[in-house]
Amino acid sequence: MLSGKDLILATKPYAHENRAKSWFYALSTLFFLLAALTGTVIAHFFIARLACSILAGLLTIRMFVIYHDFEHHAILNKSKLAHIIMTAFGIYVMAPESIWKRSHDYHHKHNSKLFSSSIGSYLIITKEKFQSLSRSEKYAYLVSRHPVTIAFGYFSMFMIGMAMKSYLSNPQKHRDSLIALIIHLLLNVAVFYFFGWQVWLLTIIVPFITGDAIGAYLFYAQHNFPGVSFNESDGWTYEKAAMESSSFMVMSPVMRWFTANIGYHHIHHLNARIPFYRLPEVMKAIPELQQVKKTSLSPKDIFACLKLKVWDPSLGKMVGLQNV
Repeated sequence: MLSGKDLILATKPYAHENRAKSWFYALSTLFFLLAALTGTVIAHFFIARLACSILAGLLTIRMFVIYHDFEHHAILNKSKLAHIIMTAFGIYVMAPESIWKRSHDYHHKHNSKLFSSSIGSYLIITKEKFQSLSRSEKYAYLVSRHPVTIAFGYFSMFMIGMAMKSYLSNPQKHRDSLIALIIHLLLNVAVFYFFGWQVWLLTIIVPFITGDAIGAYLFYAQHNFPGVSFNESDGWTYEKAAMESSSFMVMSPVMRWFTANIGYHHIHHLNARIPFYRLPEVMKAIPELQQVKKTSLSPKDIFACLKLKVWDPSLGKMVGLQNV
């Protein structure tokens, strides 16, 4: 049975891309996204335009995971053309490179540590800490994890959390965050003014709300699920955090495609250099990776994840408000 660092070493042969395949997946996804956005304007019937709009939101998720893999140097590393494309895409989705890479790399290095849970993921506090908060502090904490906040991830996670907060915290370091905000403002105004509210709704609002709502929930459920483990610091190891604090999200083949296999999150945390299209291959090849904590996109599992609020060290698990 492989465990510890031996488990990480076993994944290393898979941490190599097929360059042609990486380009094919990146460019084809970008093409489909642009085609879907075009369809929101030129399709003859409203239902067809709405379908294109929702499809664009789903394709944005897939392209985001490809962007995410590029920033991990898992695909298209050192390609100048890829860097131009991915930098532009990061600005388009309001997760510009400067803040996304810094926060996400930190998240990987400190996954499951309570003191840093708010960087690159959702803040998690202990039951005792929650009980010591003032009423307004409790409210703010619960709002940050509320299903409505997650559903409107376009505003809460990306516009405010990624772009706005990063620029205000360090304008010099995060100029691309300001660029992203300005471009989004101008894009919204220009599309609304020149093409009308319906095109604005279907080309910008519906795709971003759809894609960012699903994306924000994936961020949440990958590390907030029944059975997840957290640590103060003692006993923490990288491989333990990957296997015990990151979920395997069971999905249909269609959703696996749209989410570019990000549901294999435990393997991704074990070795972030594995290209997204090789993650199923790794899980199939290494039996130890199949013994993992799972969740899914079923209503039952979504509810089970969303009701978790604080970490109870005495029980060694996340609990809901009824247990606080």
